[in-house]
This record gives sequence, structure tokens and C-alpha cells, in this order.
Amino acid sequence: MPAAAFLGATAWVPRYWATRYWRNDGAVCAWKPGAFRITPIDTITRPTGRLRIEDLPKAVLCVPLVLQWFWLGLRYGSLTLPSVINPSIEGGGLVGESKSACLEQIGPAYAAYVAPWVQVAPDESPVQARVRLGCAYPLIAKPDLGWCGYGVRRVEDDAALLDYARQFPPGATFIVQQLVAAPLEAGLFYARDPAARRGRLLSVTVRHPPTVVGDGVRDVATLVGADPRLARHAAAFAAILGSAWRDVPGVGEARIITTVASLRVGARYEDVSSCASPALQACIDAIARSMAGFHWGRFDVRCASLDALQEGVFQIIEVNGAGSEAINFWDPAFTLASAFAGVFAKQTLLFRLSAAMRRDGHGPMGVVALSRAWLRQRRLVAGYPPSN
Repeated sequence: MPAAAFLGATAWVPRYWATRYWRNDGAVCAWKPGAFRITPIDTITRPTGRLRIEDLPKAVLCVPLVLQWFWLGLRYGSLTLPSVINPSIEGGGLVGESKSACLEQIGPAYAAYVAPWVQVAPDESPVQARVRLGCAYPLIAKPDLGWCGYGVRRVEDDAALLDYARQFPPGATFIVQQLVAAPLEAGLFYARDPAARRGRLLSVTVRHPPTVVGDGVRDVATLVGADPRLARHAAAFAAILGSAWRDVPGVGEARIITTVASLRVGARYEDVSSCASPALQACIDAIARSMAGFHWGRFDVRCASLDALQEGVFQIIEVNGAGSEAINFWDPAFTLASAFAGVFAKQTLLFRLSAAMRRDGHGPMGVVALSRAWLRQRRLVAGYPPSN
């Protein structure tokens, strides 16, 4: 397909879907309780057995998204325009932002919603930082400048924490956070028009970590090999689990393999946007509005159940800004066309809201500054300790 034809298609698709749930005047379509459909393509049938967006290699997946981003950049006169969407976060959270700085934006009235954490400076003893945190092991250690779960590790004691610190890149900071024992992890994608008093959840996604269920006969290695999603990561799992790789789980026993619930390690994402109840909507909107100038991003939370989440009972483990992925479209139930349509719609909406911020006097960061932030992030990620 000629480039012009492709760009024309990517221009029409997001315009069509975006206007289905966010009008040009900034008002949200049918945002009355009970009438608004959280995901704009809910009405599309989502048959299984077809090529899915999660099946695509990252390099292939990024091509249409990057092309659309360039088209939107040309249309709005700036490739880095989304860096203005959250003025209080470095680069709007597009790339290279501090996770601790994002968490610090949450107002004190909502501190109870955040899993306790402490930043560990390069010249600080991590054990002393842990004492300052006041939480018992096990804990989560993770980079302050993170990406896709790289460098996230569960630590069981002082020795493990010190080992993590020794492996961390010199001069970089990391976070020690209380391990939230709640079984479910979810991503809550939020957006607010700068001219609107209230924002809204665009999607709710559950992250299912790579897990095998025992039958009392097969070992973990065999169970992993029998699961197409997990089998491609077998070598990495074997290194992570050590001798536990040959354990035989009992009948019905679930074994979670990794701390990180990311696609890159075989996790599965499930779109549960129908769980965005009025109580959850109001809770997230209040938290987001307590953050100075926060208009776009994803709250990663842990909760006891979907019922608890709908009641607004959860703990925030991370906040992501303009660079947040629309992870609900990685649900394998979506067709490839539906998933791309949804991602295109969110990128279009991001640029539209960012343009409104620019009209309010906020200037985007330069391409050179953005490139430097991206390169710094790449260098750090390459040096992070392995996740477990």
C-alpha cells in the first residue's frame, strides 16, 4: 500500500473512533451513568482464533503507531506535543519521568490510596531507607525511571536488598515499596479535557501474571511448555525459578512465575472496562484532580477483587503519564483491526487534548530534549538488575 494511502487510512480510523467517545468541543459522549460505554469499540465483535496485536513483534507493532504519530505531529505542528499534557510531570510523562515524582503529585488527602514507598538515593544505604519506610519484608525494589517492568524485583531480606543495590547502575535512584498482597493488578486509564471540571476512565485492564496450574503429575517446566503463551519464555523462566523449575504443583495449585505482570514475560491483559463503576470513576477522578495539572495517564493498582475495585478499594503502585500504553487493547479477545483502531483513537485524543494545553500557554519540549531523555532511559534500562 502506498504511504499516502496508509496515512490517509490512519487519519480516518482514529477520527471516526475518537469522535464516538470525545467530541471536538471536548465534551465526552454519553458520560451519564449507565449510558457511557468505557471502551469505544465495545460494540465490535471480538472473535478468537485470529491474529492478535500481542502476537506482533514489537518492531512490527510500532510501525503503524509511529507513522500515525508522525502524521499527528505534522497535523498539529509538533512531534512532541503530548509532552504538555501533564505540566507538573517531566516531559508530561512521555518518556524518562521519575516514578517517585509522579507518586508525589498525589494530594495528601489521598495518601492512603498509595502503597507506601521510599526513594533510595545513590549515596544512601538501602537498608536505612527501608527502616525509614517502616515496612516489613517482602518488599518490591524497582527503578525510579522504569519501563515495562525491567528491574522490578521482589526482595525478601536485607541481603537481597543490598544485592539489588549493588547491581543497580551507579548514580541512579530506585524505589523500595511495600509489597501489596492483593491478588489482582489493574491499569486504570484516565483522561480529562483541560476545559472540563472532571475527567473519566477510558479503560480498565487486569494484568494476569504468567501462571501455571498444576495437575499433580507434570512439573512446572512441562506445564510451561504446554502453554503457547508461556513456552516462548521458557529459558528465562528456568533461570528465574532455579530448582523450582522441576517442582510438581499439586492438582489445581496455581504457580505464579514472575513478579512482573508484563506482556514481555508472558502475562495476559484482560479488558474489564465494564467494571468502571460510578464509585471507581469518582474515586480516580478525585485522585487525578489532586495532582496539579494531571490530564492523561494510567494508574497501576492492586486490589483484592473486581468487586473491591468497583467500590474504589485499591492501592496505587505506580502512575504513568503521556507515554502510557493503551494496554486494554492487548486483550487477546480483540481482533487486530479493533485493537489498532482503539490505539489510534487514543493517540488522536492525546494530541487533541495536548493541543488544548498548548492553547493555554504550555510549550512542548524539543525533539532534541526528548531524544536525550529517551536515550538516557535506554541506557539505564540496559543496566538494571534482572527482574524475578
